[in-house]
Amino acid sequence: MGDREIDSVVFDIGGVLLDWDPRHLYRRLFDDHDEMADFLATVCTSDWHRAHDLGVDTLQSCQELAREHPRYADMIMAWSDRGEEMIAGQIEGTVEVLAEVRAAGLPCFALSNMEPDKFELRRDRFAFMRWFDGCVISGIEGVAKPDRQIFEILLERHELDPRRTAFIDDSPRNIEAARALGIEALRFVSPAELRSDLRQFGVAI
Repeated sequence: MGDREIDSVVFDIGGVLLDWDPRHLYRRLFDDHDEMADFLATVCTSDWHRAHDLGVDTLQSCQELAREHPRYADMIMAWSDRGEEMIAGQIEGTVEVLAEVRAAGLPCFALSNMEPDKFELRRDRFAFMRWFDGCVISGIEGVAKPDRQIFEILLERHELDPRRTAFIDDSPRNIEAARALGIEALRFVSPAELRSDLRQFGVAI
């Protein structure tokens, strides 16, 4: 780290800038923690949700799954109807880093797995979502991280040099995919560590 000069920074959103976790919602709906965990492991699974990130209509998907699991129909429909309650709020420290990177004069981009309608909602809800010089959103593109193609879309659309681009994500798989393309990928652990990592690349924050 530190042997390349970074001239653009790309942020993941969920888990980096927004505290998104389905459990934030479902803790309110389940009295039994073990039942909630089983529900998220076997009914509203991460594999099922990935289709939403690829652009499948969330409401229709929930309706279909509810017919398969009538016992949990209300819980499943909450994924669509109350999805914004999965966000506890913005991660203030990372939003501050984003603001500092922009103030340092570096262009900032978002690369996120997210449903198209949720992206629009969150862009209205959170001011920082309107700070980016460009956004590549999986549900709009029809391809999601860690697929190589979505990184290529980002690089080509915004004419970014991967060797001079820092990419921040909390997922090890996404980090590996970015590094395979020569991008300087930084695993997000905390805002403090992120600030330190970017400083090592010479970013004046």
